[in-house]
Amino acid sequence: MRKSILVILLAISQLCFAQNKKGAAETTQKMATTMYLIENFYVDSTDMPKLTEEAIVAMLKSLDPHSAYIAAKDVQKANEELVGSFEGIGVTFQILRDTILVVSAVPGGPSEKVGIMAGDRIVTIDGEDAFGKKVNNEYVTKHLRGKKGSKVVLGIKRGQDSELIDFEVVRDKIPLNSINTYFMVDKKIGYIKLDKFAQQSVEEFETALNALKKQGMKSLIFDLRGNSGGYLQTAFGLGNEFLGNQKTVVFTEGLKSPKQVFETDKNGEFRDGRLVILIDEGSASASEIVSGAIQDWDRGVLIGRRSFGKGLVQRPFNLPDGSQIRLTTARYHTPTGRCIQRSYDEGSEEYFKEMTKRLEHGEYYHADSIHFPDSLKYFTLNNHRTVYGGGGIMPDIFMPADTTYSTKLLTNLIRKNVFNSYCIDYVLANREKIDLEYTDFAKFNTKFTVDDVMIEEFKKMAEQKGVKWDDEQYERSEAWIKLRIKGMIAQDIWNIDKYYQVVMREDKVVQKAVEVLNYKKEYDKILGK
Repeated sequence: MRKSILVILLAISQLCFAQNKKGAAETTQKMATTMYLIENFYVDSTDMPKLTEEAIVAMLKSLDPHSAYIAAKDVQKANEELVGSFEGIGVTFQILRDTILVVSAVPGGPSEKVGIMAGDRIVTIDGEDAFGKKVNNEYVTKHLRGKKGSKVVLGIKRGQDSELIDFEVVRDKIPLNSINTYFMVDKKIGYIKLDKFAQQSVEEFETALNALKKQGMKSLIFDLRGNSGGYLQTAFGLGNEFLGNQKTVVFTEGLKSPKQVFETDKNGEFRDGRLVILIDEGSASASEIVSGAIQDWDRGVLIGRRSFGKGLVQRPFNLPDGSQIRLTTARYHTPTGRCIQRSYDEGSEEYFKEMTKRLEHGEYYHADSIHFPDSLKYFTLNNHRTVYGGGGIMPDIFMPADTTYSTKLLTNLIRKNVFNSYCIDYVLANREKIDLEYTDFAKFNTKFTVDDVMIEEFKKMAEQKGVKWDDEQYERSEAWIKLRIKGMIAQDIWNIDKYYQVVMREDKVVQKAVEVLNYKKEYDKILGK
């Protein structure tokens, strides 16, 4: 236990280092003494490591909503999505009726190389049964991920074959893509959707951009809706793709962090051409850096709803036991000087309730429900348009949340996982027929329809899962239900980017973006040209 006290002292000393305040040493001693007293004199036995973690969490929570403690066992997982890779067998899976179903094998990954296919069911892992109530996401991760070069033998049930097929898979590094999809919306407009600002996102973006340029792209829709952020350096890198040379993308500053300015160089890939960026209440942090810079420099048009409002920079500090503190060290500012961080004076709990408050106040549906004080007014750098700071990025064109198809029936169908279960079953039963009739995705997207027979089967599955069917509500949601079924079938047969291409036709925000990009006078007018 004396070792644990020394570890605590070291961690606290690191956090207090460079503060150079009169009470720093006294504070450190006070905390260490408290832990010593609990360990040696408390009436009952205590779990000191757990108590230490809880104390750290409580301290960080009192600072701001985004400083956080990550336990040693969770550090790798927390970093994984942003680092952009993990080591495993390379499959996307679903747990269907207590069985691991392969949705797709990662192209070029170890599973695809040995012949594992979408629709295969993993029944055994290294000779042991891999089905039943014990199978959940944690079980799959534990048994299928592992060090690069290690081997695992999978017993696969394919189609209606009664005998299992054994595959020996050598685990490898598997990339996690941050771009969900990219494609041409029409002959001149390209579309790229970024899911997160990961380590490799700039390279992924340039690959997508160059592919679209080869298809004739002149204008771009860059979709950051629901993108909660990631690396600051990646946000700068993507901002650099759009702006001219020696333009500020963002600057950061804190009481103990000197001002740091991130300026573009001349290597950006999309400095010219019309640009629309899509944002909403789920767009945060790095998404707000990019969209804020584009707005401040009058480089492109922002369409959607007010962004989340996170303008704090977290720096990771490793603790002696392998755990990590992500401590807020600075605020970021857009090129005009706007700080996008919204207030957290009322505490973290109230801070995270704001999205609910926005909904209750009608902000998702009416632009005039949003009011900014004049003290937060700024002016764009080229065309002197009015913009505001202090609570997210307000787009140039407001688009309300689409409630056209919204019904309780649709909500319950999604909540009860009916779409996913139905589409997986449909693809398992009809894959060969679809492959023969629709030789590629383009043909499928044009000609495949969700017919009445499919809807009856879908309805039966919904009722089996406890969803009460309502014909009146179905009529209102019919178009979206059918489109979602078609999109998820496309996803299961090809990959997730095909889902987006199918459902895009009902996306009113994208439709507005296309309208603006195709009408130069409106585009220029919005930018104050």
